Amino acid sequence: MTFDDLNIKKPIHNALDDLGYRVPTSIQAKGFPVMLSGADVIGIAQTGTGKTMAYLLPALCQWKFSKERFPQILIVVPTRELVMQVVREAEKLTKYMNVVIGGVYGGANINTQSDMVNNGLDLLVGTPGRLLDLALKGTLKLKNVNRFIVDEVDETLSLGFRPQLTRLFEYLPQKRQNLLFSATLSEEVEAFIHDYFRNPVKVEAAPSGTPLEQIEQQAYAVPNFYTKVNLLEHLLQTDKQMNKVLCFVGSRALADLLYEETERFLPEKTGVIHSNKAQNFRFNAVQQFQNGTHRMLIATDLIARGLDVHEVSHVINFDIPDVAEQYIHRIGRTGRADKEGIAISFVTPSDDKNMQEIEAFMNKKVAVSELPEVVAVSEKMAEHERPVVHMPIIPIKNPKKEESGPAFHEKKAKNKKTNVRYNHKDAMMKKYGKRKTRGQKPRGKK
Repeated sequence: MTFDDLNIKKPIHNALDDLGYRVPTSIQAKGFPVMLSGADVIGIAQTGTGKTMAYLLPALCQWKFSKERFPQILIVVPTRELVMQVVREAEKLTKYMNVVIGGVYGGANINTQSDMVNNGLDLLVGTPGRLLDLALKGTLKLKNVNRFIVDEVDETLSLGFRPQLTRLFEYLPQKRQNLLFSATLSEEVEAFIHDYFRNPVKVEAAPSGTPLEQIEQQAYAVPNFYTKVNLLEHLLQTDKQMNKVLCFVGSRALADLLYEETERFLPEKTGVIHSNKAQNFRFNAVQQFQNGTHRMLIATDLIARGLDVHEVSHVINFDIPDVAEQYIHRIGRTGRADKEGIAISFVTPSDDKNMQEIEAFMNKKVAVSELPEVVAVSEKMAEHERPVVHMPIIPIKNPKKEESGPAFHEKKAKNKKTNVRYNHKDAMMKKYGKRKTRGQKPRGKK
């Protein structure tokens, strides 16, 4: 099947020709006719299989010009990077159309975004929190939305955005089409679907949890953080084919720590990106990785799905994720567009349980190799690896209070007073040595 076999509008078909797209992916071919029917759709496909274009194509094919200022198509994604990616894809497809497209996300000036929304939009992409902020502010009206699309819904829910999504449903019109796309279908996602979707049709391009066949998976047994650093240095220095490496770590602090360590053997060739970095810093880091300025990009799981980076040669799981589905999302950054890729995992003894869950989820074993002899095993431990010393808590008894009465202190002499009846005659006698009168007339005189 080619795009010629699908009922695609001529302007969009011309844009696909310009982009060099001829054959739709599995999710695009299976989902297109179902979405055109107007039914609610649940699309399940692995990362890198063209989910974004799968929902953009039918939505744009059914878009009609309107004089209304408010959007007809609303797309919700979990991260700002994914907002920008979807906006770029939509702009490419609407090259020969008059569709006005915009993206909103947290961390940017809300007044600037309000002005953009007020100027009129046909298609709006945003993160749940910022979309709700604009709706509560009254800037964004959702009464004209006829297609509501939630992309990467499992990640959106896992990040705690369910309350925002629930509130957004209150602003949407009853008559609309709901489209949901995800790489996995967890229990939380199924519960969400049950609450808000009407008899949805499930379109699955590949069984959930099945690893991408074009990705070669490897693993090394390592004892600690600094030995992982030594192994990473060895791999980068000995394998010249590792020219575009995406390295995933477990936290923002570890991302910064690893970045400091890599500057020693890969100076000015490494970028780092996580949620604590400023917006411009994040965009520049991705851009430098994309254009080849940086050989390696260190990232956390938060932005794993928002990265629109092509031709990633290797994915390195510097830390093993706690959730099996996240492993699939990570390695899906390589081996895209029918190209082969390599995923390498560094497994510590504490990761054994997580690796077993990942293998069970994929229904595939990942061979774990011993550490190469040339890689030094470090005795140094990172802060998060140091054992926590639990000091015994010894109760301290407070000293007994001595029995005492009310608070009391001796008065100064000048403040000591007694109530004495005042006698003027006695006071005059004491002062003058004789009695003083007050002008009484002598007796016997008249």
